[in-house]
Amino acid sequence: MLLSRRVLQTWAARVLARNSSSAVPLTSAHYPVKRHDFARVSELDLQEFRSILGDRVITNASELEPYNTDWLRNLRGQSTVALRPKTTDEVSRILAHCSKNRIAVVPQGGNTGLVGGSNPVFDEVVLSLSLMNEVISVDEVAGKSQTIVSMVTSGCVLESLDAMLAKKGLMMPLDLGAKGSCQVGGNVSTNAGGLRLMRYGSLHGSILDTAALIIVTPGYDLKQLFIGAEGTLGVVTAISILTPPRPKAVNVAFMGLQQLRSSVADLSNSQDVPGRDTLWSARRGRWSGEEAVAVEFMDAASMQLVEKHLALCNPISPQPFYALVETSGSSDAHDKMKLDTFFEYIMKENLINDGSIATDYTKLRNMWALRERITEALTREGVTYKYDVSLPMAVMYDLVVETRQRCLPLAKCTVGYGHIGDGNLHLNIVGETHSKKLLHLIEPFVFEWTARHRGSISAEHGLGFKKADYIYYSKSKEAVDVMKSLKQLFDPQGILNPYKTLPQQ
Repeated sequence: MLLSRRVLQTWAARVLARNSSSAVPLTSAHYPVKRHDFARVSELDLQEFRSILGDRVITNASELEPYNTDWLRNLRGQSTVALRPKTTDEVSRILAHCSKNRIAVVPQGGNTGLVGGSNPVFDEVVLSLSLMNEVISVDEVAGKSQTIVSMVTSGCVLESLDAMLAKKGLMMPLDLGAKGSCQVGGNVSTNAGGLRLMRYGSLHGSILDTAALIIVTPGYDLKQLFIGAEGTLGVVTAISILTPPRPKAVNVAFMGLQQLRSSVADLSNSQDVPGRDTLWSARRGRWSGEEAVAVEFMDAASMQLVEKHLALCNPISPQPFYALVETSGSSDAHDKMKLDTFFEYIMKENLINDGSIATDYTKLRNMWALRERITEALTREGVTYKYDVSLPMAVMYDLVVETRQRCLPLAKCTVGYGHIGDGNLHLNIVGETHSKKLLHLIEPFVFEWTARHRGSISAEHGLGFKKADYIYYSKSKEAVDVMKSLKQLFDPQGILNPYKTLPQQ
């Protein structure tokens, strides 16, 4: 249904090749941030790292580029070394040395984040967990009909892990567009939401335990502190996670809407729609046998970009908005019958303009590609400024409209898409080049607007570097003070992922 790792790697390589002639600005030059008083890596430090890791110490400048640069090519650090441990013990020894010598460290997984949380700002040591990709155990005693526990290390790629679990009749409760590259340690550290959040909930409920270089014992549920902490309190090296049974039947409906807000309201509030609970009961916390797994939307501008750059085909007539709904259940025939009944009714009552249903894998995958590959199309359009916010459904798209009008003189396009099921909007503004003028039009306007409408400035991608100084738009001073106290308690030297999550100003 989603992009394979090979496709994503090919795409990333093409993006890097296309942009190689245009240097990514140094983060420290583009943003008002000052380096903390950390030690710089010396030859003696490199000798110590090599004694722990052998040849898994990277110092070559060209090899360091992908560790220093975020995949959007908006940020670039100046790290002189990347370390690639394979075990928790190696991570522990590295951190002990860095703590003793006050050397700053930035943990890095798949480097697929949107807010610079996994990239160095200055010359921090990059601690890449990509070689820690072991499935420790899968508890098969419980049987395939039940949700069971899987233990994995942090470097496991989400797509590969999900494919392995599929052979056992299981699945990861998390699904992301970047699943071909992102790693589960990074997912946990950012509390990634994704496409299955509406059905399976957040990682705060799915994660049973973490290995974060502290011992989690009965009593306070300390693991929750590391979920969403973005590597600022500790380095997550392994997790135990609930893996639910894989559904036997999956169906996808792709619908055209005249208006986003009123159309969704009509569908969710019409009590007499046959089969309605199959799709919309999730928004009210009611679960039927055939459950809505994902309810996504994209606007016309998003569709135009995937058609333009990726040659993808719209299965229905052009519309102002599109909704994609995936359901899963236990019976192909029964689920399809309920979905057909629902679809016939909403078409007859003009609740949607047009639509199509996919039950076979090829058509289903093609529909999902329209939504999943918007990010790829945006990258080909130009330099993208991406914002991940949560807002009430009634005002969600208004932010896109107002931002588009505000940025019109400098932006090539402004698009909106995201998760209807949990009110998560992905706002994207595309410019020709890196532009401080365009950035100043966007920030802090987007955060102020979101706060004014009782939303959150970060829905599923964390605060990272880009949003750290805007945290007060979503958190009170008292809450931030508690977070600072926890940071001081767990990381008194301040070496773990500095400049991230907590405000510098």
